[in-house]
Amino acid sequence: MANAVADFFHRRLDGRTVPMAVGDLLVIAALFSAGTVHHNGVGFVVSNPGYLAGTIAPFFVGWVVAAPLLGAYAPGAAESSKAAIPLAIRSWLLADAIAMGLRAAPFVRGGVQVTFVLVSLGVGVVGLSLWRALLFKLR
Repeated sequence: MANAVADFFHRRLDGRTVPMAVGDLLVIAALFSAGTVHHNGVGFVVSNPGYLAGTIAPFFVGWVVAAPLLGAYAPGAAESSKAAIPLAIRSWLLADAIAMGLRAAPFVRGGVQVTFVLVSLGVGVVGLSLWRALLFKLR
């Protein structure tokens, strides 16, 4: 069983995608930080850093689970934006669903509102797509 799991991740994780992965996480953090600041103000966020971490955490968890499963960092993902962007989009769809499932849990703050689901889907798709397009333009 352990060998099957290791083999699965070996096929799904390419070391050449590390810069893309770091950028993906930074983009997710930046997008949801901006939204949190927009809705609560800079002063609130600065004086309540745990609030910001609690807002971003479900999206990080969703991404860390979904991206490897759906091939966002698989061999070939680092070769072109034509490969990388669709992989990010499909990964974000699952990551956002996981995040919303976590936010719906009673022990996670935030809840799930239809408008937020739609906004988080759109913001994630656009943000990750733009980041990955920019990454390949800069190469």
